[in-house]
Amino acid sequence: MKALIVCTNHSTYPTKSGKTGLWLSELTHFYDELARRGIQMDLVSPKGGVIPLDERSLDLKDETNRKYYDDQTFRQKLENSLKPSDINPNDYRLVYYTGGHGTMWDFPDNTELQAITRSIYESYGMVAAVCHGLSGLLNVTLSDGTLFIKDKYLTGFSNVEEKLVSFVAEVPFYLEDKLTESGAHYTKGMIPFVQFIEVDERLVTGQNPNSARKVAKKVLEEMYEK
Repeated sequence: MKALIVCTNHSTYPTKSGKTGLWLSELTHFYDELARRGIQMDLVSPKGGVIPLDERSLDLKDETNRKYYDDQTFRQKLENSLKPSDINPNDYRLVYYTGGHGTMWDFPDNTELQAITRSIYESYGMVAAVCHGLSGLLNVTLSDGTLFIKDKYLTGFSNVEEKLVSFVAEVPFYLEDKLTESGAHYTKGMIPFVQFIEVDERLVTGQNPNSARKVAKKVLEEMYEK
């Protein structure tokens, strides 16, 4: 059993000078839970190669972030991610979309990643995503042509959270609005930035960076304890 973790290659904002990219803990916290179970994980990105890190997410006081940031094997994976064309979906029982604002630019329209996700799901694998990573699920269609997220219960970064981090002028769309427009049943926690997850059979989603570990634990529970 292997897991495929999807990360962004996109590092720039339209006007802000700061760099975006992957939100580090949304990878490390999830990775840590699966690593404890001895699960093999591959990192893939829309273009392959280097996965940029959102500079605001480099919190090395976070023990899990530091553990992996200092791990050369892990850093090699971040710098040499696979391309979608390298992936055989049959090798994986789980695909997980990490977040970070960069995903909003290079996840939604990547048809190769959509095909991989459809294949894993339709082979009775699991799909998981956290925060802005949900943008990678917006345009996934199933073999019958229906949108994957239509009528599914899910969560993701909320409009309120987007306003609170003051990135409204930079983002190409509001994730919560897009998910709702696509026919998903969007839910969120009462308080912004508190961990919150939603489960709809083989889809597990987390609202914000603080939810990544809980997503991983729920995925493991669904896969191994049911």
